[in-house]
Amino acid sequence: MSAPLSPTFPPPRSAAADGAGAPSAEPVVRLEQVTRVYQQDGMAVRALDGVDLAIARGDFAVLVGPSGSGKTTLLNVMGGLDSPTTGRIWIAGVETGSMSKAELSQMRLHQIGFVFQEFNLIPVLSALENVEFVMLLQGVPEAQRRARAMDMLQELGLQGLEHRRPAELSGGQQQRVAVARAIAAEPVIVLPDEPTANLDSKAGAALMDLMRRLNEEKGVTFVFSTHDPMVVERARRVIRLRDGRVESDERKPTAQAGRP
Repeated sequence: MSAPLSPTFPPPRSAAADGAGAPSAEPVVRLEQVTRVYQQDGMAVRALDGVDLAIARGDFAVLVGPSGSGKTTLLNVMGGLDSPTTGRIWIAGVETGSMSKAELSQMRLHQIGFVFQEFNLIPVLSALENVEFVMLLQGVPEAQRRARAMDMLQELGLQGLEHRRPAELSGGQQQRVAVARAIAAEPVIVLPDEPTANLDSKAGAALMDLMRRLNEEKGVTFVFSTHDPMVVERARRVIRLRDGRVESDERKPTAQAGRP
């Protein structure tokens, strides 16, 4: 088995390194002519069709488009959960096609934060233990991961709920635990899939403002998929998909990319 690649990956860059909330020229993820073809009922479905895309460090971007446009598929290939049928992908400067399964697993563990629509929390663990779980796999010392998890839960307004299991939390609270788990592990990039889908408008706006603040203050890179106009409004970059292709890619002027 090949040695884990994680030590060779560059660490997340702080916002201060590039200017608060400002993306740098170095892509954290780059796609070159990526296609993804599925077989469905004996027919080939082209979920992605020749996508060229670069995500810079510090980006706060959304993928938008109608259902079936390829948003979730694009998130999955960007995060190494799915492999392209053709094309090439680089994550933190390393081409994923050259990695073994073990190396891809290590890359996801150390470099990618996922926030799934279904949350994917472990039901037998408390909120605190769920947030700690990825850090445990990373080998973060117990005291350090406990402190980092507690800080993130407090930041997300979940203080007092640390020892509740997922079934004892509301959908919105579970969503915030999933966000805390993704961010506490200090990945290079966080990929939330429809992060406000299970939240009311007030909770959704608060969650987006928190992630925007983490982006601006800590330099965390975010790429969301969404149907929510509020999420699009708060983004600094809007990537529109249609039929598996990038239809447009707009970076908003600073004056238009602030909070409403």
